[in-house]
Amino acid sequence: MRLSHVLSEHRLLRLRPVCTMLRKSVLRLLGRTGASRLSLLEDFGPRYYTLGSLSARDDARDARAYFTTPIFYVNAAPHIGHLYSALLADALSRHRRLRGPSTAATRFSTGTDEHGLKIQQAAATAGLAPTELCDRVSKHFQQLFQEAGISCTDFIRTTEARHRVAVQHFWGVLKSRGLLYKGVYEGWYCASDECFLPEAKVTRQLGPLGDSFPVSLESGHPVSWTKEENYIFRLSQFREPLQRWLRGNPQAITPEPFHHVVLQWLDEELPDLSVSRRSSHLHWGIPVPGDDSQTIYVWLDALVNYLTVIGYPNAEFKSWWPATSHIIGKDILKFHAIYWPAFLLGAGMSPPQRIYVHSHWTVCGQKMSKSLGNVVDPRTCLNRYTVDGFRYFLLRQGVPNWDCDYYDEKVVKLLNSELADALGGLLNRCTAKRINPSETYPAFCTTCFPSEPGLVGPSVRAQAEDYALVSSVATLPKQVADHYDNFQIYKALEAVSSCVRQTNGFVQRHAPWKLNWESPVDAPWLGTVLHVALECLRVFGTLLQPVTPSLADKLLSRLGVSASERNLGELYFLPRFYGHPCPFEGRRLGPETGLLFPRLEPSRTWLVKAHRT
Repeated sequence: MRLSHVLSEHRLLRLRPVCTMLRKSVLRLLGRTGASRLSLLEDFGPRYYTLGSLSARDDARDARAYFTTPIFYVNAAPHIGHLYSALLADALSRHRRLRGPSTAATRFSTGTDEHGLKIQQAAATAGLAPTELCDRVSKHFQQLFQEAGISCTDFIRTTEARHRVAVQHFWGVLKSRGLLYKGVYEGWYCASDECFLPEAKVTRQLGPLGDSFPVSLESGHPVSWTKEENYIFRLSQFREPLQRWLRGNPQAITPEPFHHVVLQWLDEELPDLSVSRRSSHLHWGIPVPGDDSQTIYVWLDALVNYLTVIGYPNAEFKSWWPATSHIIGKDILKFHAIYWPAFLLGAGMSPPQRIYVHSHWTVCGQKMSKSLGNVVDPRTCLNRYTVDGFRYFLLRQGVPNWDCDYYDEKVVKLLNSELADALGGLLNRCTAKRINPSETYPAFCTTCFPSEPGLVGPSVRAQAEDYALVSSVATLPKQVADHYDNFQIYKALEAVSSCVRQTNGFVQRHAPWKLNWESPVDAPWLGTVLHVALECLRVFGTLLQPVTPSLADKLLSRLGVSASERNLGELYFLPRFYGHPCPFEGRRLGPETGLLFPRLEPSRTWLVKAHRT
């Protein structure tokens, strides 16, 4: 019988008075007063003990979850910004699977965007057919994501037949609803950004010879004046519906500053949007149904990929839409937060549930660019720092609200400090044969560490700081889940790292290496110290699975935690503290697997290699 079944509601209610007393006692012992301090211990009790509430919360909310990255343009090789987008979506997807009752209830798609003028031009420059260029670069993305452990359930290419069917059907829906008309478009077009720009979004920039030329105000890329007959989407009709959607859903775009930016854009004029190009000018794309003289606009083509993956236009797609979370870079916010929701509303569908927006990565304080020669090859980084190490760095240091900086010394310092020394050192201490000769999960002694702090007796060894540790680790899974919900994975990892430091302090404070297993006085407390530390490690390993899957597997395997005991719904922290049996107590640890994360050494020569692409 599962432990969660043993904990009946009646028993949980009986525990609440004890937990209330525990909160007050710990605060008294720590010398803390005031309501603001209660947040650390507010839920100390049954809620800490079983985290089944996390999966229950998901069941009550959405039965299915669908995560997407942008589909990446194949005009150049992947860089760390592409990998960062994929890692954010991967971590969100993995965490959702840990919380849900079935992995089948979660989907995660990524892929490559293979149509458009840029691809057509890049292929011509390389002396390749567009299909050859697309095959080559798409393969690079697939190899990178496979090496980086990206657990996508679908990798889509916009040159696939299924996508062409979806795009042309979607076009037909928009046309049948009277939202497409043919007209002459005259204005600025940015080939680099694949977008049309109003006059207000164009400025002039001085060239190296002192002459000026027009560029996009937002991206700085060159623009050219275009006049051609195209199909035009009645975007202007959707300004107010988009405003109502965003104002009624403050969490639709996260973080909040990006939500605010989109509302500001919608305060401006929203002109109709050209959604096709002349085939004589752009032939590499999907033809407009019934009019081969026109090619569908690359962004309309690309955005429909999110529907293609889930079976559109077949009815099956409705079971996944709109329970969708898009993870995108800030440079493509307008396309996802204005154009895409408008297209969807025009087709009689709902906008996506969430749009998570992240900022960019710089290198040593400079924007990555080929001209500066500082574009970082992510595959080289995976080899240099290990897959789990580089995943951890990007997700630990990447803050969605603002641009983040990358340089070798920063990566090495973080990984050595948090993975090699703090987490790896803690595991080594608690599993070393000299301290744990039986190589088991030792027994927890309730007289040494009673559930009520402040008790006095010859056997009581727990201190106020030890109860604070139990509180911190017990609240950690919910805290981490909240950070994931708020698109703050870096804060989730910061919280885990803080608890790792706290646990190291606990072990250092009680110095189990100074205690003797042969002593009837020392042995119960020695076992308890190791038991608590191993329980903390089990929680850390479980929570790190979405970010460092191989490292977490290595840690949990060393603790003897089976695959069926690694979900958040099965994460029962320190049950002996509450007077319940612990399934791990007395269990043998898993086999020795060496250092959890070997320390890295700085390498100047590597920096040069990493920046060559």
